[in-house]
Amino acid sequence: MSHDDVQFGEEMIRLASADNFRDVADADAGLRRGVVYRSNELQLLDEDAATLADLGIAAIYDLRDDYEVEAHPDIEIPGATWTHAEIKGIPPGTGAELPDAEAARAAIIGVYRRFVTDPDARTSFATVLRAVATSSAPMLFHCTAGKDRTGWAAALMLHVAGVERGVVETDYLETNNRSAGTREKYLGLVAEHLGPDRVATFEPTMVADLSYLDAAYTTADAEYGSLDGYLRDGLGLDDDILAALRSRLRA
Repeated sequence: MSHDDVQFGEEMIRLASADNFRDVADADAGLRRGVVYRSNELQLLDEDAATLADLGIAAIYDLRDDYEVEAHPDIEIPGATWTHAEIKGIPPGTGAELPDAEAARAAIIGVYRRFVTDPDARTSFATVLRAVATSSAPMLFHCTAGKDRTGWAAALMLHVAGVERGVVETDYLETNNRSAGTREKYLGLVAEHLGPDRVATFEPTMVADLSYLDAAYTTADAEYGSLDGYLRDGLGLDDDILAALRSRLRA
């Protein structure tokens, strides 16, 4: 898709070089468009960087680990500040060590549980949600695939905005449609370099699965009594911030 093909307003915006980029408002018609966007890593063509600048994005929050940022730094977006809100994903090299698909799923579930239990992760999620609540300009947050760290942050925003759980889950799973081409590319590289028998092991790390999202929800319930308890006591977001976030997101 070229820059000329991008349509603004009520149309969904697609980027050629970031297939999991989308408006958080794409999830639900009751949300305000153009407030906050989510994406995979910003290894962008010039025309796509220009699209983000045209959207008026003033702040970018990068949720990736240090090594991910160093390996693939974001392309600079004119007019936007960049903030590193680091959240640990799967440690580097873990994929090659996983014995089978069951172990891969367990590793991802562990990541989602740490979204709730790890103090540094909670600080970073709180930073992003607070930024959305207090900003008057469009912003964007992202990780590497736009799937796990980004998916949980988006789920939290949608929950605060009053979006039904089923709609949140559908939006979370939309990554599998958006990123199908990228997933096939990387699984092809796995087959080429590690052998076709390793594809089934790596595949669970490259998809959005409701069992992963449920692991975070269940952990929030266990640790804080509810998702609202996690937002309030785990992330430290008081009623004023949560009300401001809801107001910012709702149309």
